[in-house]
Amino acid sequence: MDNAWSKERIHEAVEMQRKFFRTGRTLDVGFRIRQLKKLKAGMLQYETELEEALFEDLGRAQAEAYFCDIGSVVMEINETIVSLRRWARPETHFSGFTCFPSMITKVHKMPYGVTLIISPFNFPFMLSFGVLAASIAGGNTAIIKASSKSKACTAVMQKLVKEIYPPEYVTVIDGGHDVADYCLEERVDKIFYTGSPKVAKHVMAMAAKNLTPVALELGGETGNWCVVRKDADLKDAARKIAFFKLLNSGQICININQVAVAEEVADKFVEELKKAFEKHIGKNALENPEYPKLIARSAYDKCVKDVEQYQDKVVYGGEGDPEAMKFQPTILYPIGIDEEIVQRELFCPLLPVAVFRDDWTEELMETIASREHGLALYVFTKDKKWAKKVMRTQQFGGGCINEVCLQLMVKGVPFNGTGHSGMGAYHGVWGFREFTHPQTVLYGSNHFNLPLREHPYKEWKMKFLKMFEK
Repeated sequence: MDNAWSKERIHEAVEMQRKFFRTGRTLDVGFRIRQLKKLKAGMLQYETELEEALFEDLGRAQAEAYFCDIGSVVMEINETIVSLRRWARPETHFSGFTCFPSMITKVHKMPYGVTLIISPFNFPFMLSFGVLAASIAGGNTAIIKASSKSKACTAVMQKLVKEIYPPEYVTVIDGGHDVADYCLEERVDKIFYTGSPKVAKHVMAMAAKNLTPVALELGGETGNWCVVRKDADLKDAARKIAFFKLLNSGQICININQVAVAEEVADKFVEELKKAFEKHIGKNALENPEYPKLIARSAYDKCVKDVEQYQDKVVYGGEGDPEAMKFQPTILYPIGIDEEIVQRELFCPLLPVAVFRDDWTEELMETIASREHGLALYVFTKDKKWAKKVMRTQQFGGGCINEVCLQLMVKGVPFNGTGHSGMGAYHGVWGFREFTHPQTVLYGSNHFNLPLREHPYKEWKMKFLKMFEK
């Protein structure tokens, strides 16, 4: 293609942004707020096109498209616009008597410079423009490497950004893995990658060559667990879990990868789960136009392969439509806690249901803790004391007690994982912090300077210094 992104063209884009950043225009908070308002206005202006692109790429219904990918970003931008001047204000600290007479120190929140945002297909606008809002708030320029899988969304994203921003400030790049590598070879100042742990390792290795700081938002190597205790409200748990598994056809980094259910109530829970799926989407999800599709044939084929492998465990669903790229929500039950399918991220509408004895709950939590940290953890129980203990002692990105997914929608709290589920954090002030470097500056004085730190180091100086330290 004539407009393909070559290595040389990407280098020119980075250098153009670096030159613009060095003008200092992005340091002005008023400038940043104006750019955020442009982004919000652009998304609202292009709302219909954004929704149509999400339907074309992922089969997302209008309500789901707006709730998950458009409205959530607008809310994020609103919070940032209102709060940015307060976030960006330098912090003033008392330097301490050992620095006398230079008693004032400030911490300035400085932008990194040229940022590279590598976004995925599953929430193409939220995970591009949501991160962009944080980058802009921090005073950076941005290059967005959008997914080659969600082609319609990438195209409308390029159109929108080109209309509201000059390329030396923000630009959207399309292309495959080769183009992503061209971007990673450049000496950018900050990288924010959303995707899989496997690719994240490659991103970090590339970033290490230039010692570029990296933030990673990952799905987790062994998936996100949901634990349903025997005292849980099974109908409520099933309703919420079914809703979440249907959302984007399971292609969500914080989605439930597998459910562990107390064996005392497992059969009843599975029946409630079947009813909940049918209530949400009908007897056959493939016939419901609101049910999203999988992003590519490769994703569909993975579903088929897993269902064939666990055919004797399919108790609900298990069929797909390769032409429409849709696969039914599928319950696999019962699954052993150590089986291969519950030790990897699925990213699809398959839902393995593992069984444990309720008096074996602590051993279950030890097993979960021994695996790679998930991006999310969900528990359903009436035992709030136990649930709070789990949330305080397990390591994961974020989670809910008797609820699903809504931790992502809370304003002012951080979002991300740890280890194989990510590093760094964003949303609200946490996104601003992720895209700024705290720069400490002491304001010196040329009056009343004492020669305590200077040669010769006489005994009276040491006594004086030690007195202050104590």
